Amino acid sequence: MTEDDRVGLVQVYTGDGKGKTTAAVGLAVRAAGAGLRVLFLQFVKGGERSSELAMLERLGVAVERPARESTGLLAGGATDEDRRAAEEALSIAERAIVSGSYDLVVLDEACVATAHGLLDEARLLQAIAARPVHVEVVLTGRGASEAVLEAADLVTEMRSHKHPFERGVPARKGIEF
Repeated sequence: MTEDDRVGLVQVYTGDGKGKTTAAVGLAVRAAGAGLRVLFLQFVKGGERSSELAMLERLGVAVERPARESTGLLAGGATDEDRRAAEEALSIAERAIVSGSYDLVVLDEACVATAHGLLDEARLLQAIAARPVHVEVVLTGRGASEAVLEAADLVTEMRSHKHPFERGVPARKGIEF
């Protein structure tokens, strides 16, 4: 299948359950394995790198993480660093999506950044709408807006029924990060 034959869709992985980023990582691995050009762009995820990023890079996936520090969203409020990182990530996303240089662009936690007012949703939606026909875009994160859901061709909602955090089990390297 040539680039001219592919039709890129918009996918959204949202909800309060685990697995949104993991699903996007799986799709990125599949796409890289098929020889597609992939960008995995993380919004508001700074601090220690999660374990899957090194493997994605080994597979030839371009990984971008503008956030340098762990997000303040987990502690109850956005920080100036969160706002800076989200704006930088949005600028990278805009250029990458419309360039056509990538076949798959993953916008990890873009829904969270939008829900917390860290980025201009209209700009994000405009970039997605302006993508070349072959570019697949995936947005992940809790709180996907109605506008994002409407723009999507596929929406998957992860629901939490039970979680080990509720029993005091901390995030484990290689499993949760």
